[in-house]
Amino acid sequence: MSEERSKISLRSGKRKKRPTISAPRQISNPILNNGSPKGPVPAEPAIQSRSRPPPTASGKASDLVKRRYSTRFNNVPKAFDGAPPMPPALRIGNYARDTSQDRAPPSRGGGADPVVDIKALRDPALIPDQYVSSILSDATEDQIRDFENQLRILKARAASDLQTSVMQNRTQFIKISKEAEKLKSEMRALKNLMSELKVNTTALRAASMKGEDTSMTGEISTMSKRDKRSSVADRSVLWNAQMQALYKNVEGSQKFLPNSSGRHVVQNAGPWIELDNATYKSRRAMQIFLLNDHLLIASRKKRKTEASNADARGPMMKMVADRCWPLLDIEVIDMLSTAESSSGSRNKLADAIMVRGVGQESFIYRTEKPEDTEKKSLLLNVRKAVEELRKGLRSEMEANNKARETINYFASRDPGLLQKTELLATLSDIKDMLIEVDGNQQNLRWVESQMDELDIDIALQRFEPAVARVEKLKGLARGLKNNAVAQDFINFKVEERCAKLANMTVRELEMTHNDLTKTRRNVSWLTRLGFDDKARESYLAARSNIIHKRTRQCIFQGDLHLYIWEISYVYFMSIHNTVQCFQQCFPPPMMSACVKWAKEEVEAFNVILARQLSSTEPGGSVWTQCMERAKEHAKKLSDVGLDFMNLVGRDLVEAPVKKESPPVGLGLS
Repeated sequence: MSEERSKISLRSGKRKKRPTISAPRQISNPILNNGSPKGPVPAEPAIQSRSRPPPTASGKASDLVKRRYSTRFNNVPKAFDGAPPMPPALRIGNYARDTSQDRAPPSRGGGADPVVDIKALRDPALIPDQYVSSILSDATEDQIRDFENQLRILKARAASDLQTSVMQNRTQFIKISKEAEKLKSEMRALKNLMSELKVNTTALRAASMKGEDTSMTGEISTMSKRDKRSSVADRSVLWNAQMQALYKNVEGSQKFLPNSSGRHVVQNAGPWIELDNATYKSRRAMQIFLLNDHLLIASRKKRKTEASNADARGPMMKMVADRCWPLLDIEVIDMLSTAESSSGSRNKLADAIMVRGVGQESFIYRTEKPEDTEKKSLLLNVRKAVEELRKGLRSEMEANNKARETINYFASRDPGLLQKTELLATLSDIKDMLIEVDGNQQNLRWVESQMDELDIDIALQRFEPAVARVEKLKGLARGLKNNAVAQDFINFKVEERCAKLANMTVRELEMTHNDLTKTRRNVSWLTRLGFDDKARESYLAARSNIIHKRTRQCIFQGDLHLYIWEISYVYFMSIHNTVQCFQQCFPPPMMSACVKWAKEEVEAFNVILARQLSSTEPGGSVWTQCMERAKEHAKKLSDVGLDFMNLVGRDLVEAPVKKESPPVGLGLS
């Protein structure tokens, strides 16, 4: 190789013709010795070489030059501060732009908008913060706004459903309370019937046990006939005769049993013997009388004969009242169980009873005849009488409780009723009072239900149904001429709610007095309620306020004629519209009040006119123009039948202008 280099030299030898170098061209691929380019090398990244083309001359020198120009410089010096090397070429498909990045990030539902889960919201263990964070963790701002709108719609729907359910529950509660009251009365009647059935069953069982005893059968049949009497007068006469016979036959009985209505003898138990409590020995002869509320014990004594010629046909024994107890204060015990426990005293106590009174005082009585049926009938009648007494006390207590409940019921529902002491005192008497409504009998609880519905109409501002209900209740009260208590009660309830309804209607009238249709409707309601005077006063007061408000809006800016024109236009046009609306909404007899009001408003205008024209010369051009303008506007009132031309500026025309005179004498004018 060294030899070849020594032989080849550019400066030695024969000078040859210099090779020509073509124009530079870019070498994209390495060139072989034969001049044919190599194929493309796609895998190896190429570094851009210099743009100087190799010489095209042939020979060894040209080959060396070509090799030199085709040399690659891959190693960059350490001190090279040029541009950084180009990165390797990458595939475009791997780094293509993802159009999904322009869209909103996906949510939890796989890209769908978050939906309100009603079941999750109904869960009592729901944690709101955790629920919202889990639902809206990946949501966009629009999705959050949509979710909020869904929640608001759901909240509004829940509020409306709650209001509807409250109204339905109130209506159902009122209906259920009525049914409960009706069921309570039916159960009370059923209880009374069951008590009567029990008493009758007991009486029939006792009658069947008596067997073939003709005397007792006759007595029971007599009592049943007596009970079957429908005439209260005949029964009272019979009971009075029984008490008179008792007073006559038993001395001192009237001291224990004073005559009272309803007191009568239930059974004359016949002769009995009083026994000693310790030894059960006979002490004296007695006779027992059972009344409907007392037990009378009378002692039998022999009648003394003072003269030999005494009436032998008279009774040899007389009865003297010894003891008497109320049936509810004593206990009558059958001694048969005590007699069975001790065989020695079986015969004495088998037909005996013990009467245990107040303070544990007890007395033992035995029938004169062994195995007498009077004992069984007495025990049965005592039990029946005690049960009837307790039943009567229970009924009286229930009646008192019901009266107290009635007072508390009406007083709690309407505190204003406490001020009506006379009406409140009679509530206990009207607890079972019935009134006729459309051919049906209704109690006062029905009136309360109507008041409830009226209160609902007033609260919801349903004026037409409320006014119609008030008229119905007032008509019902007027029809109760024979029932003053119920009439006063209904009138008190209706008047209280009628005043409340009228105040709400008047407030509505004052707010909508500019609308003819609404004014006519409100005035009609107030007239039907009986507040037509209040409607008239409220309407005219509202119109006066609007005139005052409109005149305050007119601002004086230096032109007196323009200011008077504005003031007069506001006054007379407002008066014209008010009178026109009054004629269409109110009855003709009230028109005088409207004319009086219009005159007062014209006088108020005259006060303003006089104050504004006080600085002008009377009869001058400005004064004359202002007066003519005011009278021209006043002509508008002739359309509604009013002529106030003479009233406009009357004080200004009639009152002469007083000129100040110079002081005279000591300066006193």
